[in-house]
Amino acid sequence: MTLDPIHVENIARLAYGIAGDVDTTDHEDLAGRVWDDWLTGLRRDGRVVIEPVAGHERRRAPIDDVALAERPFGTVHGLDSGTINPTTFKNGLVVDVAHAAMAAEPTDLDLHRDRTIVATVHAGDSTADFDGEWTRRDDGHTRQRVLHAPRVNRYAEGVVHALALYLAEGTHALDHADEVGELLVLDGPIYPKELFTWEDRDPELGELAREAKPRAVVEKYVRLVERFVERDVPLAGFVKNPSSRTIVRTLARKGFEPPWPDDTALFTRLLERREEGRDAGDGSGRNGGNGSNGGGGSTDGWGSDARLDDELTFTTWFHSRGGADGTMAADADALGIDRDLDPELYEPTFMVLYDPRTDVTYKLEAPYAFTREEETRDRLTRQVLADVATTRGPPAAVGKADALARIDATEKAALRRKFEERFDSDRQATYDDHRWGKDRY
Repeated sequence: MTLDPIHVENIARLAYGIAGDVDTTDHEDLAGRVWDDWLTGLRRDGRVVIEPVAGHERRRAPIDDVALAERPFGTVHGLDSGTINPTTFKNGLVVDVAHAAMAAEPTDLDLHRDRTIVATVHAGDSTADFDGEWTRRDDGHTRQRVLHAPRVNRYAEGVVHALALYLAEGTHALDHADEVGELLVLDGPIYPKELFTWEDRDPELGELAREAKPRAVVEKYVRLVERFVERDVPLAGFVKNPSSRTIVRTLARKGFEPPWPDDTALFTRLLERREEGRDAGDGSGRNGGNGSNGGGGSTDGWGSDARLDDELTFTTWFHSRGGADGTMAADADALGIDRDLDPELYEPTFMVLYDPRTDVTYKLEAPYAFTREEETRDRLTRQVLADVATTRGPPAAVGKADALARIDATEKAALRRKFEERFDSDRQATYDDHRWGKDRY
């Protein structure tokens, strides 16, 4: 049963009351103050959690120009991992399956055929043991195994999902690292940050994160950084849906009331340009954070007029040592994993890019081992600008990897049926499965 027109009108009227209490001009002024006064070195509990790697600037670039510009990297590899999503069965098993693939731009069909598959299982029976060794199939092009997840009283679905996803991705990246000659871009963050959040979410999960199997998963990413540093090949991560709240949470703890739900909303406010207002740069294509030429201070006029969509806007690079990124900070212990390089080199750094054509904000991450050099920062920035300008989305190599690794709804349902047959146990259904038609598969 759908809403009648009168119901739609009544709901819409609620917006008038909400809008009347929100002054977005104040938000714009606050964003400028945060950029100028806080993001030059934001501290939390004595640690600098956000600070510029070098310059502290917002910049802009004409979309048509950067789309046609020569790419700094001739060949780019992308890597992604997809899952069937955690599935609970009536026999007590909770299972997720992850499938990782690497893609190249230009295309490399032999590489695209290679896959890494991990099935992670959680069992309530403490006597069960499902661990298996790595095996090869498809004439050696597929490497796969079963991982028995550590027991946990809660969050079993989240545990099997994270371990399957990151073990498949990290293993595939390491196995094919030597095939990357210029640049590898992960689809998502450069570290398994979901595992890093366990310590903050629940004491039991925090203890689990330091057990052997989760630490072994994280260690793959540490070794991946070391391998790429040794080979002098940059490693980055393209985050399509950034969700960090390090900045807004730190501001709130300092008594500054941020109106943005997360850091992405703050950067969107800083980078969006409007007609008749002040923009994210001057005619030179860059601006400082001194309150002039859009660098901060009053930004009256933003948000009230049509959005300008002829230029990509972006930030320079920042260190990130708060939230999930704090696990890999130089003064943290990386879950007890040995780091062969200077610990500072593993720290995540990032830049933020806003595409006004789609009104989407992205984050590009890279270990400090690569972004400490101005030339590499510049090459990474120019590469991601050119890619986004051309694709109106993720870099082409990342898009290819996503397409290779993705498991669609029909395939997920078929795989679940295979598990039901093998387990001789139905999956634990919910009312939503029936309500939304999932049982039709």
